[in-house]
Amino acid sequence: MQRPTKEQIRELPMYVGLDLLDIKIIENEQDAAEALKELENETCLGFDTESKPIFNKGQVSPGPSLIQIATESKAFLFPIRFPAAVSAAAEILINPAIMKVGFGIKDDNKELRNKLNIDIVNTQDLSFTLKRLIGDKNTIGARSAVAMVLKARLGKGAQKSNWGAYPLKKSQILYAANDAHAAICVEKALSALV
Repeated sequence: MQRPTKEQIRELPMYVGLDLLDIKIIENEQDAAEALKELENETCLGFDTESKPIFNKGQVSPGPSLIQIATESKAFLFPIRFPAAVSAAAEILINPAIMKVGFGIKDDNKELRNKLNIDIVNTQDLSFTLKRLIGDKNTIGARSAVAMVLKARLGKGAQKSNWGAYPLKKSQILYAANDAHAAICVEKALSALV
């Protein structure tokens, strides 16, 4: 297994992750309770956050606008504008019995701690796992990892969109959910290799 070039990634089929029907946006106490019921007994979940992009030098990130958590078959999006969403996401993220896997988790954790006072526990940063696995000197991002492990191209179209705006657009919902979903799928594929 080796890091693919940008050209090699472009030739891969698009990553087919979750459909809109498999994605739940948490906006109130009932949504939060249903999400917790589905997630609390999982042993490993895909995880990511989205923040409003910064375009000017010296500008400080406002922190995450959205927290994404995924199983192999569903994703839950927790917009931080809803207190019930934040408390439900926090309950999962601080649960030591559930491993959270993703890419660049250190930055996500720092922003969640600073903005929302959430301290994630039991995490695995797949960027470093893959770096060690293939003996590369650089960490491996989500796009390269999905290409290497799942032989697919992860779309990054909505990455630089305004994550602070609400409601989210369909493209943002799919992008956000599938970033977290790709992480759990990469982790499961790597586990199968060992």
